[in-house]
Amino acid sequence: MSGAGTQLSFKEFEGEYESRRVEQTVLYQAVAQNFRTFEAMALLEGKNIPKHVTAEFEAFLKCGILAHGFLRVVCTDCKYEKLVAFSCKKRGFCSSCGGRRMAESAAHLIDEVFPKAGIRQWVLSFPMPVRFILAKNPKIQGKVLTIVHRAITTFIRKKAKKKCLRAKLQPGAVTLIQRFGGSLNLNVHYHMLFLEGGFYETHQGPRLWWVEAPTDAEITGMVVTLATRVIRFLKKKGYFQDEVDSAVPGEEMAQGELLPELQAASVQSRIAMGERKGQRVRRMGTAEFTDFKAELKGPLCAVTRGFSLHAEVYCAPWKRDKLEKLCRYITRPAVSEERLSLRPSGDIALKLKTQYSDGTSHLLFSGLEFVEKLAALVPPPRIHLTRFFGCLAPHAKIRSAIVPKKAEVSEQPATSETEADDQKTRKKTRRMSWAELLARVFAIDMKHCLNCGSENFKPISAIVDTSVIRKILTHLGLPDEPPDIRPARIRQMSFA
Repeated sequence: MSGAGTQLSFKEFEGEYESRRVEQTVLYQAVAQNFRTFEAMALLEGKNIPKHVTAEFEAFLKCGILAHGFLRVVCTDCKYEKLVAFSCKKRGFCSSCGGRRMAESAAHLIDEVFPKAGIRQWVLSFPMPVRFILAKNPKIQGKVLTIVHRAITTFIRKKAKKKCLRAKLQPGAVTLIQRFGGSLNLNVHYHMLFLEGGFYETHQGPRLWWVEAPTDAEITGMVVTLATRVIRFLKKKGYFQDEVDSAVPGEEMAQGELLPELQAASVQSRIAMGERKGQRVRRMGTAEFTDFKAELKGPLCAVTRGFSLHAEVYCAPWKRDKLEKLCRYITRPAVSEERLSLRPSGDIALKLKTQYSDGTSHLLFSGLEFVEKLAALVPPPRIHLTRFFGCLAPHAKIRSAIVPKKAEVSEQPATSETEADDQKTRKKTRRMSWAELLARVFAIDMKHCLNCGSENFKPISAIVDTSVIRKILTHLGLPDEPPDIRPARIRQMSFA
């Protein structure tokens, strides 16, 4: 059976490799101890948890657990064997599956999408009411992204015309839609990787045309343009009447639906359920209050009415390593397990990557509040979070001529027509294996047997039968029962 539906996850420790123990992480323990209570409280309030959110949590609780099934990976030379647990392959908050997606997406963009040209990152953030609208309505999210892309594309073309380009310039971009902020809040924003210029067609094929970097004045004008066009579009859809800070229309808060309430609270860093309903997320650290509020605008960064545009990060054509690191950063998982810690009280502390201006260094969540924040981050099903535009779009006319050539499987010359057909069939790109990703990102070699060094380290079977799972795990002295999932515990609470 193919191993395409599994994920290898190992860590390096003093030359040895061990399977990750997901049940010992703060993230897993928090979900295992509080998800059933979260479900019960939603039922008690008469709210419905969307099926895709429930499925995300259920799959996460089985991800990386050998007792739920695994692959047997065996060296055909020395018979050394390794067990590899199945993964959930979800894209909400699982740090392991998110880590694989991060590495795989970055490798794909570098190897098969971005040509050897300058790439500039444009990051656009929105005011809180707009974030909620984009999170709730994927169609609106796509329309707004198109508006933003057209504005930046027009800006690049005008700069090219100033440099006397007469042909029509075709800029290109890859946009990665992030749904989370650094404080585990719902914060939909766009990371747009634009070519610093674009391509134009000639008789000899597409040619690259470079444009100069934007200036601070141009970024200031661009953020005003984007804010004006986005708000104008949303007003046409009936979302705002007068002010950007006005409330979201009531139809967004459908009766009996829990997710919109969770998303609205997450956008504002508030609590939606339980004893602290409506209150702000608790903070930890030394707070220094001041009556003065200062707006700091760095190079190529401008802010207006809650809209923020930043375009300082640039990767030169020869800095492919920097570009790949940038791609990993913007496709990273929503939750970093290294920043989570369990307090003696049972609360969960999230270390902020950058302290707040008032000195806050950590955010504090109860187990239930933490699960609530995770639920708000789960994206709707069948929604693409990576979008391709312009000359980098899948159906762009010149795309095949400008992107890096796809890696092909090397074959010996065919000796017959049948062999030639087979060779043509095999010359297709394949997904990069997790072993190859480990070697590329972390310099960990998982292609070779850990015992004899042979390359014949291959999966031989997928074990899914419960009785067989228990026999194998018992024989190896490993836990044959999945971790306990704590049942719901509801006490007398006020839900006013």
